[in-house]
Amino acid sequence: MNTSIHKPLFFIGLTVFLAISATALGQVAEGEIRYLVVHDWVKRMAALDYVSAREREQAAYMWGNRSEWKEYMRFYFSPQRSRYEESDEKAEVEWVGYAWRKEPLLFYRDFERQRMFDIVKAEGRLYLIEDSLHCPQWKVLNDLKEVAGYVCMNAVWEDSLKGHRVEVWFALDLPVPAGPEDLCGLPGLILEANYNNGAMIITADRIDLRPLKAELELPKTKVKGKKVSLKEYREVVRKYVAEQKKAEKPWFWGLRY
Repeated sequence: MNTSIHKPLFFIGLTVFLAISATALGQVAEGEIRYLVVHDWVKRMAALDYVSAREREQAAYMWGNRSEWKEYMRFYFSPQRSRYEESDEKAEVEWVGYAWRKEPLLFYRDFERQRMFDIVKAEGRLYLIEDSLHCPQWKVLNDLKEVAGYVCMNAVWEDSLKGHRVEVWFALDLPVPAGPEDLCGLPGLILEANYNNGAMIITADRIDLRPLKAELELPKTKVKGKKVSLKEYREVVRKYVAEQKKAEKPWFWGLRY
């Protein structure tokens, strides 16, 4: 885990504050979060610098005021492990005559053993990714705001693989290095993540602090997919994104954003 920051002394002070705060409050740093994920297709298109301005304008006209789509995700966390997956709750009423099919999806982090296990679909194929734990290289900033009742600091990460700029807000009072999707590696639980200026926003809208047991275990249901390392999966993503860029097509139709 590599974390870059502007002010080393500030970071030391923050670390001390987290330790004192957690001890003083006696707060249980584990539980369940429901995240609301808002996808904006127009803003996704706007973030693709290789697609012509005309196509981006056509997308904005086509989607108009219906560019957003919402869903809930379920997240279990503790200082030792985290598990992020689709929720059975629906954030939106399904279209008449159509039901969204739930796909196998999992982002699992074991901070004690420094291991990760993901189940992700790419180009119509399911991949089982197992490897040592890799977290983004964050640049921690010093802004503050409240998310879901918690005071949070922000950090940013530039993802060169998909071209994302991700700004997150992590909770000072929840010293857990976890977060939604594949986000991790900060000295506090990530409660909000903003991809590419609103193309996708993930926000904690319900937090239930309680002791967990089976919720933090790996699912026992066997899923058929291709087993790969993180390096191998990233190469799959790299090749696909390059192909779509060459064809001037949105890569996110075939990959998870």
